[in-house]
Amino acid sequence: MANIGFFDIPADDVARAGTFYRSLLGWKVEPMKDFPFPEHQRHTIVTGTPEEGAISTGGLYKRHGPGPILLFAEVTDIDAVLAKVEKLGGKIQLPKGGVEGIGFFAVITDTEGNAIGLHQRPG
Repeated sequence: MANIGFFDIPADDVARAGTFYRSLLGWKVEPMKDFPFPEHQRHTIVTGTPEEGAISTGGLYKRHGPGPILLFAEVTDIDAVLAKVEKLGGKIQLPKGGVEGIGFFAVITDTEGNAIGLHQRPG
Protein backbone atom coordinates (compact mmCIF):
# COMPACT_ATOMS: atom_id res chain seq x y z
CA MET A 1 0.00 0.00 0.00
CA ALA A 2 1.35 3.44 -0.94
CA ASN A 3 1.06 6.05 1.83
CA ILE A 4 0.58 9.73 1.07
CA GLY A 5 4.07 11.02 1.70
CA PHE A 6 3.92 14.76 1.06
CA PHE A 7 2.06 17.50 -0.79
CA ASP A 8 2.88 20.41 -3.09
CA ILE A 9 1.06 23.75 -3.20
CA PRO A 10 1.39 25.89 -6.34
CA ALA A 11 1.41 29.67 -5.81
CA ASP A 12 1.53 32.76 -8.00
CA ASP A 13 3.32 34.61 -5.17
CA VAL A 14 5.31 32.15 -3.05
CA ALA A 15 6.14 34.67 -0.30
CA ARG A 16 2.50 35.70 0.06
CA ALA A 17 1.33 32.07 0.16
CA GLY A 18 3.99 31.22 2.75
CA THR A 19 2.82 34.07 4.98
CA PHE A 20 -0.78 32.89 4.56
CA TYR A 21 -0.08 29.30 5.66
CA ARG A 22 2.25 30.36 8.49
CA SER A 23 -0.29 32.85 9.84
CA LEU A 24 -3.42 30.77 9.30
CA LEU A 25 -2.27 27.28 10.23
CA GLY A 26 1.01 27.80 12.06
CA TRP A 27 2.96 25.81 9.46
CA LYS A 28 6.73 26.21 9.24
CA VAL A 29 7.49 27.50 5.70
CA GLU A 30 11.11 28.12 4.70
CA PRO A 31 13.09 28.43 1.45
CA MET A 32 14.56 25.10 0.35
CA LYS A 33 18.32 25.44 0.20
CA ASP A 34 20.21 24.06 -2.80
CA PHE A 35 17.09 23.03 -4.77
CA PRO A 36 18.40 22.44 -8.32
CA PHE A 37 15.60 24.41 -10.03
CA PRO A 38 15.72 27.99 -8.60
CA GLU A 39 12.94 29.18 -10.93
CA HIS A 40 10.51 27.08 -8.85
CA GLN A 41 11.20 29.23 -5.74
CA ARG A 42 10.81 25.99 -3.77
CA HIS A 43 10.01 26.16 -0.04
CA THR A 44 9.56 23.34 2.45
CA ILE A 45 6.50 23.14 4.66
CA VAL A 46 6.35 21.29 7.99
CA THR A 47 2.85 20.77 9.39
CA GLY A 48 3.54 18.45 12.31
CA THR A 49 4.95 14.98 12.82
CA PRO A 50 3.84 11.56 11.56
CA GLU A 51 3.35 10.58 15.22
CA GLU A 52 0.73 13.33 15.45
CA GLY A 53 -1.06 11.84 12.43
CA ALA A 54 0.14 14.56 10.07
CA ILE A 55 1.31 14.36 6.49
CA SER A 56 4.25 16.18 7.94
CA THR A 57 6.11 17.59 4.95
CA GLY A 58 5.20 19.50 1.86
CA GLY A 59 6.39 22.07 -0.58
CA LEU A 60 5.42 25.49 -1.83
CA TYR A 61 6.57 26.47 -5.31
CA LYS A 62 6.12 29.06 -8.06
CA ARG A 63 3.08 28.16 -10.16
CA HIS A 64 3.83 27.24 -13.78
CA GLY A 65 0.20 26.74 -14.80
CA PRO A 66 -3.19 26.05 -13.26
CA GLY A 67 -3.39 23.30 -10.73
CA PRO A 68 -4.57 22.17 -7.34
CA ILE A 69 -2.62 21.10 -4.28
CA LEU A 70 -0.85 17.89 -5.27
CA LEU A 71 -0.48 14.88 -2.97
CA PHE A 72 2.39 12.44 -3.51
CA ALA A 73 2.04 8.71 -2.86
CA GLU A 74 5.20 7.06 -1.55
CA VAL A 75 6.06 4.02 -3.70
CA THR A 76 8.95 1.58 -3.49
CA ASP A 77 9.33 1.07 -7.27
CA ILE A 78 8.22 4.06 -9.32
CA ASP A 79 9.07 2.34 -12.62
CA ALA A 80 6.76 -0.60 -11.84
CA VAL A 81 3.93 1.77 -10.88
CA LEU A 82 4.39 3.90 -14.01
CA ALA A 83 4.35 0.76 -16.17
CA LYS A 84 0.79 0.07 -14.98
CA VAL A 85 -0.70 3.57 -15.25
CA GLU A 86 -1.83 3.57 -18.88
CA LYS A 87 -2.86 -0.12 -18.77
CA LEU A 88 -5.29 0.84 -16.01
CA GLY A 89 -6.72 3.81 -17.92
CA GLY A 90 -4.61 6.61 -16.43
CA LYS A 91 -2.10 8.95 -18.07
CA ILE A 92 1.46 9.96 -17.25
CA GLN A 93 1.45 13.77 -17.04
CA LEU A 94 5.03 14.33 -15.86
CA PRO A 95 7.47 11.50 -16.60
CA LYS A 96 9.87 10.20 -13.99
CA GLY A 97 12.50 12.70 -12.93
CA GLY A 98 14.79 12.92 -9.96
CA VAL A 99 16.49 15.21 -7.51
CA GLU A 100 19.66 13.96 -5.86
CA GLY A 101 19.11 13.16 -2.20
CA ILE A 102 15.32 13.46 -2.51
CA GLY A 103 14.43 10.68 -4.94
CA PHE A 104 12.35 10.14 -8.06
CA PHE A 105 9.05 11.82 -8.91
CA ALA A 106 6.30 11.55 -11.52
CA VAL A 107 2.78 12.93 -11.86
CA ILE A 108 -0.09 10.90 -13.26
CA THR A 109 -3.80 11.39 -13.78
CA ASP A 110 -6.33 8.76 -12.84
CA THR A 111 -9.26 7.58 -14.96
CA GLU A 112 -11.28 10.62 -13.80
CA GLY A 113 -8.63 13.21 -14.66
CA ASN A 114 -7.43 13.75 -11.06
CA ALA A 115 -3.68 14.35 -10.70
CA ILE A 116 -1.58 12.53 -8.12
CA GLY A 117 2.17 12.56 -7.65
CA LEU A 118 4.36 9.51 -7.15
CA HIS A 119 7.57 9.60 -5.11
CA GLN A 120 10.28 6.98 -4.62
CA ARG A 121 12.78 7.79 -1.89
CA PRO A 122 16.49 7.50 -2.74
CA GLY A 123 18.34 4.27 -2.06
